[in-house]
Amino acid sequence: MIESWVFSDDTAPASPAAAIEVLRERISAGQLEAWLTSSSGRSLAFISNTERAMVVLLDGEDDPGEHAVDPGASGSSKGFVLANGQHDEYPDEDTLPLAEALQVVQHILTTGAPPPHAAWSIDR
Repeated sequence: MIESWVFSDDTAPASPAAAIEVLRERISAGQLEAWLTSSSGRSLAFISNTERAMVVLLDGEDDPGEHAVDPGASGSSKGFVLANGQHDEYPDEDTLPLAEALQVVQHILTTGAPPPHAAWSIDR
């Protein structure tokens, strides 16, 4: 059974594609951090600075998780604004270009797993 996913504000997108549209709308509105929870209890974090995004998948509340990486990237990017107002800077190797990050999220929401071609870091 494929998991169903809802945003932390209980918005339940009708499809993975609809979830991506919600993310795009929220980014355009300046809401750069989003959390989704699955019917199996997993969480998916998406934090953007409008150009790059961090995608983190957690198996449970205390799980250190895993995240998408961009092994060829160098430098770092600022402007990752969390819901609590905190401004973060992340190494570019720990984030993806926005379009690629959205594709990774859509694949996770569709299949329950990261795309086979995506580079991934296990933080457990």
